[in-house]
Amino acid sequence: MFLRKMFSRKWWLATMLVLAGTLVLIRLGIWQLDRLEARRADNAHYLEMQSVDRLDLNTEIPASFDETKDRAVRVTGTYDFENQVAMRNQEHLGQYGYHLFTPLRFDPSAGSGQATAVLVDRGWIPADGNDTSEDWRKYDELGMVEVEGWIQLGNSKPAIGGIPDALPQDGSRLKFWINPDVANIARQLSYPILPVYIQPVADATDSTPPIVPAQAEKDLTEGSHFGYAMQWFTFAALLFFGYPYFIKKQDSLSV
Repeated sequence: MFLRKMFSRKWWLATMLVLAGTLVLIRLGIWQLDRLEARRADNAHYLEMQSVDRLDLNTEIPASFDETKDRAVRVTGTYDFENQVAMRNQEHLGQYGYHLFTPLRFDPSAGSGQATAVLVDRGWIPADGNDTSEDWRKYDELGMVEVEGWIQLGNSKPAIGGIPDALPQDGSRLKFWINPDVANIARQLSYPILPVYIQPVADATDSTPPIVPAQAEKDLTEGSHFGYAMQWFTFAALLFFGYPYFIKKQDSLSV
């Protein structure tokens, strides 16, 4: 009887909206649980990488980098400053700037003569006075350098909304990027690079340019995803089970 009233001419539209809203709220709760599982998997992978020996790219290049995120890495080579790019929208101590990503060319095995390269996030520079790639040359580190850090995966999509970077149609090189899109950056180089980049170990108190932030301490908690999921499920239950009470209340008032 009551079910028939819910789908009567007076209430059918409201009933459909309530059902749709309940489904949306449940889906949001499931989405938060999915994010929780993804975070647990990422934390487990990070801990696993901490127990793996440091990878020396001069002596060993993995067949696949799919499972190497956060693995410690070392490489010795020379920077190619002509082909470095900058990541926009980077903040340091409240100041807007960029992160310089520079290809590091190295020999993957002694005496092989087969040079390759890997992008290195050399760190933050202020936007003021660094509008062109020529301005970045004051941060050059000449000669052979040894870089130690962690392997990071490239990312082609903005963190929140926005449009991914696209290479210019006229064949010119893109100097400023939104994300470290390693795959697309590689397309504008004349030599191959590895499908990852290196986040170097750095001294957080080092204020000499480029300012390289220390590797952020890994947050191994599960975050607030479970709590958010329970909130969405609670809202769904209140909407679904509170709706019949609302109809009864309205009917009693109309009598």
